[in-house]
Amino acid sequence: MKFIKKLTVATLALGLTTSMMAQEKWPDKITFGLIPVAGSSSMKENFGPLTTHLEKSLGIKVEMKLAGDYTGIITGMQHKHIDVAYLGPKSYVEAAKRANAEALVVEVDGESGLPGYRGIIISKKGSGLKTLADLKGKTWAFTSSQSTSGTLVPTVMFSKAGIDPKKYFSKVVYSGGHEASILTVKAGRIDAVSTNNLDFNRGIGKHWEKDGFNVIWTSDLIPGAPMAARKDLPTSLKMALKGAFLSYNDPEGLKKLKNKGFIKGDDAVYNPVRELIKLKKQLKNKK
Repeated sequence: MKFIKKLTVATLALGLTTSMMAQEKWPDKITFGLIPVAGSSSMKENFGPLTTHLEKSLGIKVEMKLAGDYTGIITGMQHKHIDVAYLGPKSYVEAAKRANAEALVVEVDGESGLPGYRGIIISKKGSGLKTLADLKGKTWAFTSSQSTSGTLVPTVMFSKAGIDPKKYFSKVVYSGGHEASILTVKAGRIDAVSTNNLDFNRGIGKHWEKDGFNVIWTSDLIPGAPMAARKDLPTSLKMALKGAFLSYNDPEGLKKLKNKGFIKGDDAVYNPVRELIKLKKQLKNKK
């Protein structure tokens, strides 16, 4: 009976998708862009099962697209080279403004079970760097100017604490991604970095071990990362994409992503991030 029930549901879903495609012309292929939170091999490994699931659910080709930086994904959407994308909260806000992006679903953190994550500042275990005060005169790395936990959130925190990173640290660099930042600390090339619990957890057991680092600071909850599509895509395709993300429940695939799947989300989820961006500008102007 269970098999018959599953077969019936699958048949209905296929019929619905076919009906949608008949009403609105879908492209033969869509491009799924991913901000480079990790190296290309890690991104392909972590997001490969989800990409395959999208293909099976939609019945069309889904091509994974990686970029060298966050802005590359936003620009790709702006010029219609990317149809749907995994973005961070701040990069989504920018994509909504510049590239007509529309949030479909929000990522649920596998650690907390909440549709959000936390920014963290880390140093290497054994370095003796355990507080913000310890970091004065040390080397520091942000990730990307478009990163929420890697740049925006710690920058606001520093401003509130009266810290100017360019003066406080002996050197400030941008690593380009969370995995790169964490690896530079592991290798001892940079003293401390800002990242987040989700991307940190994704590399445990593969690229680093949890007990190899000190967690110096943890942020308040940040809205979860969205999957966003271009608004000008067929409405039925956006609906089908949302359904495909919401139905993703492959245990091994979710384990790679270190999340518990996705829940419905919309543009308003990211208003607190817009407020943070405004606050950052206000604090900068007060200096």
